[in-house]
Amino acid sequence: MQQYFEVRWHGRGGQGAKTAALLFGEAAMETGKYIQAFPEYGPERTGAPVKAFNRLSDGPIRIHTQVINPDVVVVLDASLLESINVTEGLKDNGALIVNTQEKAAAIKEKLRVTNAKVAVVDATKIAVEILKKNVPNTVMLGAMVKITGVLEWDSALASIKEKLEVKFRGRTEIIEGNVEAIKRAYDEVEVA
Repeated sequence: MQQYFEVRWHGRGGQGAKTAALLFGEAAMETGKYIQAFPEYGPERTGAPVKAFNRLSDGPIRIHTQVINPDVVVVLDASLLESINVTEGLKDNGALIVNTQEKAAAIKEKLRVTNAKVAVVDATKIAVEILKKNVPNTVMLGAMVKITGVLEWDSALASIKEKLEVKFRGRTEIIEGNVEAIKRAYDEVEVA
C-alpha cells in the first residue's frame, strides 16, 4: 500500500488555510513529490471554521478524499480548540501545531494528547508585528517545516518566497515581511 504524508489545516475563513496548504504543496512538489492541496468548500464566510488538506507521496496519488488520519494537524486559530476536535484521527507519533500564546505542555494537557507531539507558536503576534495584519497562515508554514522535517528548510523557504513574489508582484514589503515572519516562526516554535 502506498504511503502518504497527510496534513489537515484548521482555520477560519479569511485566515489563509487554503493558501497555506497550496504554498506547502507547491514547495513539496518542487522536491519531486506528488502532491494534493485542496480546501473543503461549503457555505463558509469570513470567520467561519474551514479546513484545507495536503497529501504528499513519492508516487502518483490515486485517492481524492479528505484527509481522515493526518500525520500533522495545523490550527491557525486557537479558538477552534473549544469547538472542534482538531486531534480527531491524528496518527500516533504525529504532530499538532497550534497558533497560540499558551505553552505546548498546556495545550497537550488540555487536549489530552498522549500519542503525538504538540508544538505552539504565537503566529498571530508575529503576523501583527511584522505584517500588520492578523493573517497567521504563512507564519505557520515556518513552524510546520521545522516540526515535520518533511521539507528541507532552505529550499522550502525559497519556494514559498518565489510563490509570494508571483502573488504579490512588486509589493516587496509584503513578500519580505512574510519571509521574515516565516523565519521567526521557525525559530520560535516550541514543542512538548
